[in-house]
Amino acid sequence: MIKPLSKRILVTVMFSTLFGCSSLQFADIFQGYSSQMKAVKTAQRQGDFIKAQTLLAERSKNDGSYVLNLLERGRLAFLAANWQASQNNFAQAYSELEEQRNKAKIQLSRGIEKLGASVSNDNAISYQVPYYEQSMLHSYQALNYLFQHDLTGALVEIRRANLVQENALKAYQGDIYNTKNSLYESGMNTDSLANTYPSMAGAIGQVKNGFQNAFTFYLSGILYEASGELNDAYIDYKRAIEIYPENTYLQQDILRLASKLGMTEDLERFQRRFGKYQSKPAGSQGQVVFLIEKDIVNSKQDVSLNLPIGRSNNGVKFFSFSLPVYPENLPQHSSAIVKNSGQSYQSNEIVRLQSLAAKDLQEQLPALLTRQVVRVVAKEQMRQKLSREAGDVGNILASIYNIASERADTRSWSTLPDQVDILRMQVPSGKQVLQVQINTKQQDINLDVQSNRMTLIYYSAIGNYTGYQVINL
Repeated sequence: MIKPLSKRILVTVMFSTLFGCSSLQFADIFQGYSSQMKAVKTAQRQGDFIKAQTLLAERSKNDGSYVLNLLERGRLAFLAANWQASQNNFAQAYSELEEQRNKAKIQLSRGIEKLGASVSNDNAISYQVPYYEQSMLHSYQALNYLFQHDLTGALVEIRRANLVQENALKAYQGDIYNTKNSLYESGMNTDSLANTYPSMAGAIGQVKNGFQNAFTFYLSGILYEASGELNDAYIDYKRAIEIYPENTYLQQDILRLASKLGMTEDLERFQRRFGKYQSKPAGSQGQVVFLIEKDIVNSKQDVSLNLPIGRSNNGVKFFSFSLPVYPENLPQHSSAIVKNSGQSYQSNEIVRLQSLAAKDLQEQLPALLTRQVVRVVAKEQMRQKLSREAGDVGNILASIYNIASERADTRSWSTLPDQVDILRMQVPSGKQVLQVQINTKQQDINLDVQSNRMTLIYYSAIGNYTGYQVINL
């Protein structure tokens, strides 16, 4: 399967893994990221975002989870309305991602990481930020700029978010093919995994891939509308509705802009799908748009599997693997209800980040399992070699190490919302009071609505906390 490593290399790697890493890296390898984030997420659900930030471990730049730590910090600072701090964290995360992409062309550092991972686990490898997390990075960064009244900066970030999805689409098919082929060559196949690995079908739902994010497209459309770039807004609303065709607010946005831009053929086609467009009466009115985030994504869990490795002609041996998994069942969230002047509006889902996360993990499983096949075989060879050369003591030490280090990589951006809804309403200009009800909580929002302008409300409902930010565009 793989060439045996020398005793010196194996022992050096094993003990450098144990004693040469920082306490945080040690915890990543032997404890797991999800466990480390429990206290942070508890504080987040309580609305204590400052405390949540203090509970985050300090990570150095050479730490494999450094970028992930920046994402968590940026998100929590965003929730605390500390736009500048959030902006700085996300900017640094983006800079690190760019540096990673450049380094990927030079595989030396990754090769060293993978050597350590081959006798420990994937937590020894630098965290690879999934595409859906990258698009959320730029989406939040766009909002950071927006809440600091910098529409130009927001548009730069939202273009980066859209570029992430375009790049992901180009890489998608090739990545899936390559990982499945590598898995086959390692002596494992996807059938073995599918028959043993817990189902995530309920969490994945109807999403087609782990990177297309309708929330990002919708936010892009809002920003383009605010800047007067209606053609670009129309394009991104159409991208969003390809993902969420049943979202009634998206339907109305598509019909409204198709009509306004004189897209006669498009308007006719969309009216056949969504019904006749009902233009709103002219007058002194403004648009109010809600972006409503709900709860927090579930953390990955560690699951142990016994799977066969080897070709039938060479014999098959069962090995124990630890792989990450998301819970299959999705939490159920109530729609937000917004009332104004006798009118009532109900929010519609625009992204289920939990589903994107589960789908992304499902797509990564062949690559994850390939690394696991190499790893367990390397560990077994290490145990056998130490047993031969160091007797029972070597065998016992290696066995203990192998068991202790067999941990799934449960790292993910754990402070993201589980779901985001949208709601758009047209209200008279001037002083307005909106009654917002979500779950059992009701809250009044006082607005100064400007005629023929858009007011954006970013609303968070996380555990026991509800809060919002308002900006006139």
